[in-house]
Amino acid sequence: MGTVNVHGSDQLPAGLSSAEARERLRNEGWNELPAARRRSFFALLAGVVREPMFLMLIACGLIYLMLGSIEDALMLLGFVVVIIGITLVQEGRTEHALDALRDLSSPRALVVRDGSQVRIAGREVVRGDVILVSEGDRVPADAELLSCSGLTTDESLLTGESFPVRKSCGDGRRLPVAPGGDDLPFIYSGSLVVGGRAIALVTSTGPRTEIGKIGKALGALHPESSLLQRQMGLLVRTVGIFSVILCLIVTVAYGLTRHDWLNGLLAGLTLAMATLPEEFPMVLVVFLALGAWRLSRYRVLTRRMPAVEMLGAASVLCVDKTGTLTENRMTVRRIFVEGLEYEVDGMGDSLPESVHEAVEYSILASPPDPFDPMEKAMLELGEKALSDTEHLHRDWVLEKEYPLSEGMLAISHAWRSTAGEGYVIAAKGAPEAIADLCHFDAGRTELLQASIDAIAADGMRVIGVAKASFGPGPLPEERHDYAFSFIGLLGLEDPVRQGVPEALKECREAGIRMIMMTGDYPATARRIGEQIGLQGREHLVTGGQLELMSRDELHEAIGRTAIFARMRPGQKLGIVEALKARREVVAMTGDGVNDAPALKAAHIGIAMGGRGTDVAREAAAIVLVDDHFESIVRAVRMGRRIYDNLRKAMVFILSVHLPIAGMSLFPVLLNWPLALLPAHILFLELLIDPSCSIVFEMERDEPDIMRRPPRSLDEPLVGRQVLLRSLFQGFAIFLAVFGVYALMLSNGYGAGEARMIAFGGIVAGNIGLIFANRSWDQSMIRSLRIPNSALWWVTAGAILFFVLSTAVPFMRGLFRFDPPEWHQLPPALFLCLVCFFIPDFVKSRIFRLWFKS
Repeated sequence: MGTVNVHGSDQLPAGLSSAEARERLRNEGWNELPAARRRSFFALLAGVVREPMFLMLIACGLIYLMLGSIEDALMLLGFVVVIIGITLVQEGRTEHALDALRDLSSPRALVVRDGSQVRIAGREVVRGDVILVSEGDRVPADAELLSCSGLTTDESLLTGESFPVRKSCGDGRRLPVAPGGDDLPFIYSGSLVVGGRAIALVTSTGPRTEIGKIGKALGALHPESSLLQRQMGLLVRTVGIFSVILCLIVTVAYGLTRHDWLNGLLAGLTLAMATLPEEFPMVLVVFLALGAWRLSRYRVLTRRMPAVEMLGAASVLCVDKTGTLTENRMTVRRIFVEGLEYEVDGMGDSLPESVHEAVEYSILASPPDPFDPMEKAMLELGEKALSDTEHLHRDWVLEKEYPLSEGMLAISHAWRSTAGEGYVIAAKGAPEAIADLCHFDAGRTELLQASIDAIAADGMRVIGVAKASFGPGPLPEERHDYAFSFIGLLGLEDPVRQGVPEALKECREAGIRMIMMTGDYPATARRIGEQIGLQGREHLVTGGQLELMSRDELHEAIGRTAIFARMRPGQKLGIVEALKARREVVAMTGDGVNDAPALKAAHIGIAMGGRGTDVAREAAAIVLVDDHFESIVRAVRMGRRIYDNLRKAMVFILSVHLPIAGMSLFPVLLNWPLALLPAHILFLELLIDPSCSIVFEMERDEPDIMRRPPRSLDEPLVGRQVLLRSLFQGFAIFLAVFGVYALMLSNGYGAGEARMIAFGGIVAGNIGLIFANRSWDQSMIRSLRIPNSALWWVTAGAILFFVLSTAVPFMRGLFRFDPPEWHQLPPALFLCLVCFFIPDFVKSRIFRLWFKS
């Protein structure tokens, strides 16, 4: 780099010595964020085996061993090993929410050590290091500028501003401030240098940097359980307590009436297994996992499965502007030349001749291979619209560059044309600087300012363009020695993503309110709100105004405000928390580091996967791989479909447990032979119930699913309608099975025969409950017109397994069945048909009459 001036000195600082750097590294730690702790294998194993269902299976297996039933014991304990293994594999997929943030904040760095420039790993940078950055570098740590030349940085990851910010050197006495705005003498870890170069003194590293503070806030936040998980937990606890009470009653009754306490304990555990609601969380996992898989086909990845269902209940969608509603890239949208304005269409393929010169000289005032997003936009427009004209000069030679400076906020390039003698000078920059170069008088400056204000009012960044020519002599050192003439103004903006207005309309129809939160300027935010059709966009609050609000004023403002502009990361997080305090279900979208804390705190964090940062993706629960905003609507639809089908599955599970529990309890109380044993319970629990979950999960969504308002946070998963529907259907099946079982025992049938036929009735009732609850509005026969391939596989599998359990001697022995005979066929067929059709009869007749009355 040669020598530079640093606060009055004319030499590059010597920097720290290697010994000093090692000492500071030892005292202050690596320039990175601490990693999240992982749970050990034994901690995972302990969490799994504490589940009540596993403990009861193990207890039943041990009791069978004590009774000498080796086959039964091995079957039960084998199930335990398989289930624990599967659960451990699922639990072993731990979260690493801070890993990407640590990688982002630790790029390679060029530092001065022992008086020499050396390139080191970013994690080795320490406070007091002198770093050198230039165009394209990722800043490794927070630092104060000692010297800079035309330095601009992209801080959108930290602030949400869509435009690069200009930097200037300070006097070394200013205290560090938060990122955002032009002419600050500080650069920040994780930001990107888009133009110029600089020497800076590191002031903060690791968790003490601005990006580190976001990381610490992210690490301190713990995703809370979803509404459905909390409701499911309450349901499981309630039914679990009921199961334990029944277990004690059966154990005591069996022991007192038959004086066999070991088999009494086995009977009690059998009843507890029959009534324990371990299917509820399992069904929830199946529904959410398959919902996440379906969403993945739409390029939507689910990192935390409960978010899929929770999105169906979302009432507020908080959206970051830059990179979420917009494409996070600049385009030239408006050109002002000689008093006339021209709007550039979406493609920009053709431009009128009158504006060609403005585009031509804006390109000449930019590097041939630009890095700055605004310069890229100018070059992109020129290559599209001027490719077949004489206004592109790829063969010209750049002779001299006049960089951006504090005194002149413009860049000038002197080019030597290959077609003639002399030089062509192009200048672009702040309109005020260009007007100064062109020596505008007060009247002309006032007219120009009116045009600047009109473009800026629409949220665009305004760039002035000028030209000059110079003879073949030596080029002057000062730009004011050229006779510049004004060409025009360019208005640049970050365009709205395709599909956003349509997706927003669907959200509005679904009763979901949208709030835009951005670090950008109010005019820019309001312009985007107009383009996407955001309701309530006239209500706008800035970060500065938010700072001055009391809690009551904030509560009122959040209720009506649609746009929050000039927001800092902590303020976004505060708004999310305030919305949650209003009992709103909050979905938050974003793509930058500055969005990560709010993404993690929201009920549903949604990150952009294509242009978004790793940090945002790791903090979010859902990632849009292709960045299509309309994918959010698909996710909302999927969440509502999951909830509808989950309620149907809940009715099935509650209904199917009533006959199982009744047939486990009443034979004990009446001193009859046991109707159900642990093997029967395992068959029903591990084969039919999970399969039926898949059947209900595959049911299609209702026609009006996206025309309903979001459900209330207070709406229970198992409400009055679900509970009564379950009780009616399940009790009807129990009465049928219990009646036939009692008649068979009283008419001389053996316990094995009665047990086999009663079990067949319960299996038929399970299948009937599936068919009946596919639709609550249509009969079982009519709902068959709706395709569901899993329905027939489950039905065939259940029938096949029941036939095998009666026909294969080994399985018949495990199930304690007698060999089937022809005289058993009439009561078996009668019971199976009654149990199959009775749920639909109850649903379509008795239940509807009950609710009508």
